[in-house]
Amino acid sequence: MRAQQGRWQRLRKQLGWFFMALFLVGPWLSWQGRQAILLDVVQQRFHVFGTTLWPQDLTLLALLFAVAAFALFFMTAFLGRVWCGYLCPQTVWTFLFIWFEEKFEGSANKRRQLDKSPWGFNKLWRKTGKHLAWLLVSLYTGFTFIAYFVPVTELGLGMLSFSAGFWPVFWVLFFALCTYLNAGWMRTVMCTHMCPYSRFQSAMFDQNTFIVGYDAQRGESRGPRPRKADPKAQGLGDCIDCNLCVQVCPTGIDIRDGLQYECINCGACIDACDQTMGNMGYEKGLISYTSEQALQHRQTRTARPKLIGYGAVMVVMLVALVYMAANIMPVGLDVLRDRNQLYRETGEGLVENTYTLKLSNKTQTEQSYLLRVQGPDELTWIGATEITVPAGEVQHLPISLSVDPYELDSPVMELTFVATVRGATREDGIQVSSRSKFFSSGR
Repeated sequence: MRAQQGRWQRLRKQLGWFFMALFLVGPWLSWQGRQAILLDVVQQRFHVFGTTLWPQDLTLLALLFAVAAFALFFMTAFLGRVWCGYLCPQTVWTFLFIWFEEKFEGSANKRRQLDKSPWGFNKLWRKTGKHLAWLLVSLYTGFTFIAYFVPVTELGLGMLSFSAGFWPVFWVLFFALCTYLNAGWMRTVMCTHMCPYSRFQSAMFDQNTFIVGYDAQRGESRGPRPRKADPKAQGLGDCIDCNLCVQVCPTGIDIRDGLQYECINCGACIDACDQTMGNMGYEKGLISYTSEQALQHRQTRTARPKLIGYGAVMVVMLVALVYMAANIMPVGLDVLRDRNQLYRETGEGLVENTYTLKLSNKTQTEQSYLLRVQGPDELTWIGATEITVPAGEVQHLPISLSVDPYELDSPVMELTFVATVRGATREDGIQVSSRSKFFSSGR
């Protein structure tokens, strides 16, 4: 693939470097003495800056995936496969690898000449340097990805001292190998033959979708001509048939043959064609981001039912996600009854039920909780009424409730356990409750 400069390629590079930097820096960010983003699968705790999510909060993850899916549908219906051309990790890492390839082996023509040349010191060090750079980037990519699931300092020290466990090392090497093969060798084969998105994208396209399109009415008939010649006098269109649009295409298609599923909307052919049109003194835009309607000289309808539907669903789900995220309780309370017996009678003739209170501190700071039960006033609480739970931890507290059987109206009584956050923090006064039952033999 031939390298190409231009406004769309600059935009691609800027977006690619920006999001790659976010990915690479993410595990190293710290928040209140803890790794800011840590998806601890083993402990089933997902720390995202000041919030700790637990398995019962994973509805948020489902909503996040739904928002992302409809955002992708909306983007595709509106702008075609711009995700593939500008933001897809496969595309970003492929162009990073190509950047190293150009630094070591030169432009596309020089690389082809190098491949055909016999093996010697020049070819050996260039090939070795390129693959070594690819491997280093791949290893750091695998390390960074796993560092989102294993504490980065623990993983880093373990890798350097060769004391890391089998599975962290396995997954680092696995994702490093995937990166090396996908971005270094397979490249657009992933896009054209393995990625399912390229196959079902046509279901979201319509004649108003913005795509990379070639204006055949203006460009045909194509053919070479002197720079100062009048193409109309020669019966030619504006396309000089230089084939640069094909040479710069990462998937190797000819956009002049019409829209093809391999096209990733990267805009490389647009920059190449605009450059040629400028050199020839012609108007730019022979290849451009346009729609099938515009190519047929009809008005493009931006606001249409499909696009509005995707956008509306996305907004509704996004509002639900923000609302649920903003209302996550900083404490969780579960009440576990003694499974060995429903109740027992004490030596004083009282009826006693035993419970275990499970308190989850979902904040990033240590918290103290005051405990009480809502029920008949005659209930006696046996056990601690206050508990301190470290940040992001779970504590179990066994307690018992007893009552004189003559104070009971029925053999089953509804109870509500309440935990109130205590301390000089913004969560002061927040309460969480959990319902349970008190069993007895009745009067």
